[in-house]
Amino acid sequence: MRLIAALLLLLFAAPACAQTVSILAYHRFSPDHAPGATTVTTRVFAAQLDRIAALGIPVIPLRALFDGTTLPQRAVAITADDGHRSVFTEMFPLLQAHRFHATLFLNPPGLGHGTYLRWEEIAAMQASGLVDAEPHTMTHPDFRTERTRRPPEAFAAFLRQELEAPRRLLAARLGGTMDLLAWPYGINDPALHQAAQAAGYRAAFALGGRAAPPDAAPFAIPRYQVYDTDLGARFDAILSGRPRAKSQ
Repeated sequence: MRLIAALLLLLFAAPACAQTVSILAYHRFSPDHAPGATTVTTRVFAAQLDRIAALGIPVIPLRALFDGTTLPQRAVAITADDGHRSVFTEMFPLLQAHRFHATLFLNPPGLGHGTYLRWEEIAAMQASGLVDAEPHTMTHPDFRTERTRRPPEAFAAFLRQELEAPRRLLAARLGGTMDLLAWPYGINDPALHQAAQAAGYRAAFALGGRAAPPDAAPFAIPRYQVYDTDLGARFDAILSGRPRAKSQ
């Protein structure tokens, strides 16, 4: 037992200058199977939250990165993109059980339709104090494709609409400042960063499979895309801010 405790201390301890936050990016949840790469089963998500709790790693609101909060040496932030309804049916009850916070990145047109969250469900999650909502662009485009198929002026107008419209719509329905953005597919580049800043965003989040250091580029903050296979050594590596282990 002493050896195990010592190994865990070595794994999760960080030098004083290496403060990082492991930002977890989820998409969909399923109670019994994971039909796609971005679906995590409820059982696995529960085990991941249990692991965070067992290690005593603080789960912080994403906005704590920017509001002057004094951050712990090692922390986790939880995010979920797209607004799939399983965020309410599968994810939210487990967040409540642990009293863990999460940020949802939403595309307004889908909300209230099909397999996506209802507005009243988002409001209920917000009312718990455990969930924030932020934009994920308007229609979740692939900006690389859109840039090649539109003239420069048309693409610039399209980009402004994708960045500005969801801020207005989400703020009108849900309140809040709506100044954090998640890039669809994690796609970003300096021109997109400038457009996000001009649209009033404070920061934007990409992917990247690594922890977010204090000096991360503010419009390309990395997150770990979380998979149903992220258990054992793989998930421990994420929590410690390292690349995933090759095996469990």
